[in-house]
Amino acid sequence: MYIRYNIEATLFNMFPHFHLMHIPALFVAFTMTFGGMWPLFNARAAMLEFGLPRRIANTRGTTAVFQVGNARTTVIGLLVFHFYFRNQFAVVDTIMAITGAYCGLIDSYVVWREGNAEKALFRLVSSGFLSAWGYWGLTAGR
Repeated sequence: MYIRYNIEATLFNMFPHFHLMHIPALFVAFTMTFGGMWPLFNARAAMLEFGLPRRIANTRGTTAVFQVGNARTTVIGLLVFHFYFRNQFAVVDTIMAITGAYCGLIDSYVVWREGNAEKALFRLVSSGFLSAWGYWGLTAGR
């Protein structure tokens, strides 16, 4: 017997308020929560994936700074999850708009300054998209 899998129906049963327009917010929550935890397990690899050069990733003192900074990233991701599951989608949009704009600009600038223009452009475009999504209130359906 063939059973057709419908992802939206499955997610709707798990989360009654789920809508496809929520996917960017859930992406932000997931990547910030778990991406922020990555440096606790392998800070060097996380720094390289972030776009920082090997000379920084291989410097001993940068590990602690990157771990502490990314703890705050995890907190932002957890806040997005918290407000999402409380159905406070306008708050989720606000967090996305501000975090995407500010952190996106700073992250892109630092990565570009350190010589990784390709990763800087990716960070700028993706964070700009997510920031605009929040600014326009698309998670809340405004």
